[in-house]
Amino acid sequence: MKRTFGTFLTVLGLGSGGYFYANRVEPSLLEINKLEIKHSLIPTSFNGIKIVQFSDTHLGFHYNVNQFKKLVERINQLEPDLIFFTGDLLDEPNKYDEINKVALILQQLNATIGKYCIYGNHDHGGYGSEIYRNLMELSNFTVLLNESLLIKQTDGSSISLLGIDDRMLGRPDLKTAMKQVPEDSFKLLLSHAPDVADEALSYGIHWQLSGHSHGGQVKIPFVGALVIPPFAQNYPEGLYSIGENNPLSLYVNRGIGTTRLPFRFMAKPELTVFTLITSGKD
Repeated sequence: MKRTFGTFLTVLGLGSGGYFYANRVEPSLLEINKLEIKHSLIPTSFNGIKIVQFSDTHLGFHYNVNQFKKLVERINQLEPDLIFFTGDLLDEPNKYDEINKVALILQQLNATIGKYCIYGNHDHGGYGSEIYRNLMELSNFTVLLNESLLIKQTDGSSISLLGIDDRMLGRPDLKTAMKQVPEDSFKLLLSHAPDVADEALSYGIHWQLSGHSHGGQVKIPFVGALVIPPFAQNYPEGLYSIGENNPLSLYVNRGIGTTRLPFRFMAKPELTVFTLITSGKD
């Protein structure tokens, strides 16, 4: 009922000017959101470390390499220490014919410490699993697939970065990803699907960064998002605190591109900039 009513309002509201705005204007209104990641387990040597998260570019579906190049230039202007891509690079990997151009653009992304990524459902779809891995590794990204690593500073201090497979088309395995994680380290998880946070809470994850939902992509006043994909139902957009004792902080990025429908309405594309800070309180 909600979907039917929402669709009706969309057709009504997107006539002429509304259609133009949602199809041409809002998809180009890149918003940069800045947040602090504070925790007592973050070593002081990580104070001020800057992370840029981008997600869900869906290249090939109303988003082209020229737009992608401008996005990379904008990310570099932010001077990140770490870059995290949280999935869905190409809309249909096996049908995309500009892979080489994408690799050359991705290679231009600069991060003083490193570039890391995970799989989204579209990265697996269309027989894309190996296409995506090869492309990202060629672009100097480390692909995290149900695994973890330590991000270290020169003084030997570190934080734990974990990445799991996509929940829709992959085989996420948090238990395996946690095997090598030190108990006393700050734990940051990359998961394309936001709703994984309910499970991640039980593993002592401190922060989770996700995408997938596009922030609803098309939201109608008094109705809400027309379509929120599976595994983004509980946490569709923005910052959440989950759990009471030792809560997990989750941030859901709205992504860059579009899929299914070439519209964004009340869900601007987004880059997120996080700054790590040592805090006396968790």
